[in-house]
Amino acid sequence: MAIHHDGEHIVFFNPGGPIFACRRDDRTGLRLAAVTVLEQGLAKPNAIADALSIHRSTLFRDVRKFAEHGVEGLIEKRRGPKGPHALTPDVRRKTQKLLDGGNSIRATAQQVKLSDRGLRHAIQRGLLVAPERKPEPSNDEAADSAADSAADSAADSAADSAADSAAGAETTAKSLPIPKPADDEATDTTAAVALTGSRTRASVDQSCYLGVATKRDVDRVMARLGKLVEAEPRFEASEGVPGAGALLALPALLHEGLLEVGTAVYGKLQDGFFGLRSVLFTFAFMALLRIKSPEQLTEHAPGELGILLGLDRAPEVKTLRRKLRELGERQQAHLFMRQLSDRWATTEPNELAILYADGHVRPYHGRTHSLPKLHVQQRGRPMPGTKDFYVNDRRADPLLFVTAEATEGLLATLDTLLLPEIRSLVGDGRRVTIAFDREGWSPAMFAKWKAESFDVLTYRKGEQSQWRKSSFKTVAGTVGGQKVKYCLAERKVKLTNGMKVREVRRLSDDGHQTAVITTDEKLPLLAVAHRMFSRWRQENFFRYMRHEFALDHLSTNAVEPADPKRLVSNPVRTRLDKKRKAASAAWARLLERRLKLVPGERIRVGKKQVDEAELDRLIGKYESEEKRFAEGVEKLPKRVPIEEILEPDKIVQLERERKVLVDAIKLTAYRAESRLARLVEPIFDRHEEEARKLLKTIFRATADVIPEPLEHRLTIRFHGLASPRATRALADLCAIVNQDARRYPGSDLRLHFEAPASQN
Repeated sequence: MAIHHDGEHIVFFNPGGPIFACRRDDRTGLRLAAVTVLEQGLAKPNAIADALSIHRSTLFRDVRKFAEHGVEGLIEKRRGPKGPHALTPDVRRKTQKLLDGGNSIRATAQQVKLSDRGLRHAIQRGLLVAPERKPEPSNDEAADSAADSAADSAADSAADSAADSAAGAETTAKSLPIPKPADDEATDTTAAVALTGSRTRASVDQSCYLGVATKRDVDRVMARLGKLVEAEPRFEASEGVPGAGALLALPALLHEGLLEVGTAVYGKLQDGFFGLRSVLFTFAFMALLRIKSPEQLTEHAPGELGILLGLDRAPEVKTLRRKLRELGERQQAHLFMRQLSDRWATTEPNELAILYADGHVRPYHGRTHSLPKLHVQQRGRPMPGTKDFYVNDRRADPLLFVTAEATEGLLATLDTLLLPEIRSLVGDGRRVTIAFDREGWSPAMFAKWKAESFDVLTYRKGEQSQWRKSSFKTVAGTVGGQKVKYCLAERKVKLTNGMKVREVRRLSDDGHQTAVITTDEKLPLLAVAHRMFSRWRQENFFRYMRHEFALDHLSTNAVEPADPKRLVSNPVRTRLDKKRKAASAAWARLLERRLKLVPGERIRVGKKQVDEAELDRLIGKYESEEKRFAEGVEKLPKRVPIEEILEPDKIVQLERERKVLVDAIKLTAYRAESRLARLVEPIFDRHEEEARKLLKTIFRATADVIPEPLEHRLTIRFHGLASPRATRALADLCAIVNQDARRYPGSDLRLHFEAPASQN
């Protein structure tokens, strides 16, 4: 299907030749042709609407009118008065005469008593012919004619050109030339580049008929035909891109192995426009920009996010979900997490001397599935959910995590899952200290782990006698680059299994003594205390990940079969024990009232008055019930296989594959942010939280994205931040990151970051 127009006529062609022709101003003919082409399926509605400069809604209305009334339904019927209201034939002739005489549109409108807007509209409709612009006269001609034309044309010509001037100003604003570099930086290959402003990009994105911001039509057609493995990143000069600051973290993401490990594990996705690289980068940039779920992508302009990917737009929610499902079906998420952990352990082995282990419960708020209940510390009560156990390195950066089976605790998970994983990471023979809370307390396990070259560092469990204050002394020094001071005391103690360990106590200002035990004989006293009391950094990690990276968000509500043999609390025993407690409480209340009863007095129990004899009978009744229920509780097992309680199709657990994959990407993004935070800390040295707040601001900052292909460089030029101090920190950070000279994956463009000059 093709359309040809020569200014006066329009001809419609199909593969066999011309099928329809009409004048360009024949509205009825054009509408009939559009309906015919659409009815015969020769073109899509969007293509017809664009070619004929009509709206799709108008086209669909014409189809409906043609179906109901035939060709008569397409004939335009003038609404309102049948003739001109203000622009009558006489007024029209007078107006045209004034225009032909050289009067401006504004002066003519004033003389014939028409509005300026109405006269311009009549010219656009072809009812009048606008005066031709005359070339500017020479200086001599201007001097001769100035007296005659100044009064009539000066103001009017300025008014006539207002629209053109405004359009020219808008064009200038949308096409800003990049300032040339300094003389010492100038090269022969430097070329002028036009930056496209966000307002222009937004209007272009909305006009794409394949969808918002779908400008790479050829690539999408190739992807639709299955002939495109993945769209390559292609950058255009763009001004004021919101969130472009997240590109500053891209070198750190690559250093942490996001793309390299992802490619090694998953290879490539099914042929299509969005491939593995764009999917991994989308989830990573979402984490850095605090977009906490794929559904929140609808709140951000897809074309703006697409610039970060080097594409015309970011994937839609359904596309991202489909790609995530494809990755999940490969069952490689645990291998992906394992290889990331291997990379982190290999690149920073010094951070593995002390590892922190703790669990985190991800609550399940739905009611569709029956999941085991776990104690949620933030809520202070048990809730359905899953529990993940994390291992963090000395700096509290995440190293690995595993998902526990049902209600397994820290002790069992340490012995069966975590310690074997840690051993494979650090290698055979190296002693590693594991710090955890009282949930992992077990003297028998401490002895076993020590024989396996694992030292423990934990709080002592149980009641302990107070040590004399004279045993404590102030110990100060530097540990891990931090100056610390504690009031400490140390002794050798025996555990219940006879194992000798070191016990270190800290005396607080309020007199409280915190007891810590360790099997590490070589660790200095100050280091023992500092490492144990640094566990709060892992707690802060969990809190930060929940609030900033949506760690508790469920990437999918899908479920998978669970182990039917897993043990859960016996519901029959639980109900019987509840009755025992109720009977015991009622017996205790009545017994207390019986002891206070005056002889001959009657008291109210429930809804009736009872005397001493009746009260004694009730006390005996509740006492016997309590004993009977207690005997029943003792006969029942505490835990039973879940298959004895639920039907086989209801024994499920939340799907782990997609959860592990998304969480692994979030942990990689967190480590990348930590890497940048350590670079910023010397500038923002008051506390780590301030550095992370600055990075959060930088990631969301607006910047210009400028490709310079002749220099093989992609420049990200930041706009100013909120304060000169923050801008100076950004400049220093850009200078450090530029030293890495990373290239944007999939292109030959080297990332180069520029910060605006800071003014004090």
